[in-house]
Amino acid sequence: MRVSAKSWAMLAAAAGILALTGCASSSRSGNVLPAAHLAEASNDQVSENYIIGAMDEITLFVWRNPELSVTLQVRPDGRITTPLITDMVAAGKTPAQLADDIRGALSPFITEPLVSVMVNRPQGTFSQQIRIVGATARPAAIPYRANMTLVDAMIAVGGLSEYAAGDRARLIRTDRASGQQREYDLRISSLMRRGDFRANVRLEPGDVIIIPESMF
Repeated sequence: MRVSAKSWAMLAAAAGILALTGCASSSRSGNVLPAAHLAEASNDQVSENYIIGAMDEITLFVWRNPELSVTLQVRPDGRITTPLITDMVAAGKTPAQLADDIRGALSPFITEPLVSVMVNRPQGTFSQQIRIVGATARPAAIPYRANMTLVDAMIAVGGLSEYAAGDRARLIRTDRASGQQREYDLRISSLMRRGDFRANVRLEPGDVIIIPESMF
């Protein structure tokens, strides 16, 4: 039986689609994260374990000493200068750790100073950022905030691009204890375009989200 050129073309096209489909499905890791509860989403506070980084804006409050309470920006070298304190390292510390160090520095001048540190505008070290790359409106690295979820991160970068294959997106997460990376499947199209909040997941500092483009 003779096969026409048109039939051969159709067979070749079908084979190509099957090959692409196979590649797309094989890229899925099979690992999924639990859905984030709606009550956990969109919290604007900085995590207690947030690590202060260069260019963060912080407020230092010393109880009953308003002249020592200031709002300032961490310098690019990671240090701060406040009344009575010169060139203290702030980057790499949590707000609680920095408050303890300031308390110690003020102790020669003030009896039992009560100090608190609040991060107003976090920029985040690389290990504290959520990085989103690929088919999104604005690929970016954004500061992690307490209870941040996938929908919060996608809103921050303007959502998916027109040709994004959001349901083939992946999340790369590094285990801090072992240093090993693990990959998880994401369904961003289902979340952002169809409102399926079962696809919303909790994020962690240092997560990398990779969004591929649709092949056709």
